Amino acid sequence: MGEFVTVAKKDDIPAGEVRVYKVNDKELAVAHTDEGFFAIDDVCTHDGGPLGEGYVEDCQIECPRHGARFDLKTGKAVTLPAIMPVNAYAVRVEGDEVQVEV
Repeated sequence: MGEFVTVAKKDDIPAGEVRVYKVNDKELAVAHTDEGFFAIDDVCTHDGGPLGEGYVEDCQIECPRHGARFDLKTGKAVTLPAIMPVNAYAVRVEGDEVQVEV
């Protein structure tokens, strides 16, 4: 098990948007959806595109380069051209802090 690290305040990430945070040596895309906050690696497994610049809808994020979509809960690739998942990280909210387990 890793440790939970505060990456943002709840208000820093409006609903339906994503922000990128560097935690240790990882670039993480942290998204705020109707279901809560989710964190995945900020790199598309198709071509290394920046998922943090992608479009969030429901609990998925779409890579801005070629449209691959990933499940924010699991990291699973749900549409081509990506076939490999990205790492997904546990997220919790403590007070007004968004924390990611790394």
